[in-house]
Amino acid sequence: MIDRSTGRRGAGATILIVDDETEVADLYTVHLDDLYEVRTAYGGEAALEAVDGSVDVVLLDRRMPDISGDEVLERIRERGLDCRVVVVTAIEPDFDIVDMEFDDYLTKPVDRSTLQDVVERQLVYDSYDARLREYLQLRSKIEVLERQKSRRELDENDRYNELKVVAKSLHDDLLGMIREHDDLDLDEEDLHP
Repeated sequence: MIDRSTGRRGAGATILIVDDETEVADLYTVHLDDLYEVRTAYGGEAALEAVDGSVDVVLLDRRMPDISGDEVLERIRERGLDCRVVVVTAIEPDFDIVDMEFDDYLTKPVDRSTLQDVVERQLVYDSYDARLREYLQLRSKIEVLERQKSRRELDENDRYNELKVVAKSLHDDLLGMIREHDDLDLDEEDLHP
């Protein structure tokens, strides 16, 4: 599990399982509840009530009688909630998925290992996204200062030097994450200091 505030593995990630088939939703809960805080919603309406800013990953069925998973996904994105959404459904993917804003797509049946792997991967990606954004913001500040100030002014400024240290640390952390998670499909050239 990844702690969103630190980007480190730890307790605290919240997973929302959304499926109108109670047996399936309950099975997914059993697969994940020893690793994460798990909420279960047995339909689209219940999902929209349960999802909030504390949810890290949503596992979402597409075919539900009250509100479809596609519509639930749309509403989650309209609300601007910062959560990863994995579609877990019996519907084979077709070209209609091109316009859907999900983070991953699994076709049922899904076993325990696959479910745990996809959740962990989404938490890693989410952590990576946050740290990369932070790193790029720091790099931008450094570049602006380097264009505006002389080398002497930069060298004598404690805040600039602290910024450089933090940026270097983040850079090294991101490189470590790339090496640790080969499935990110990135290499060191994607991060230039």
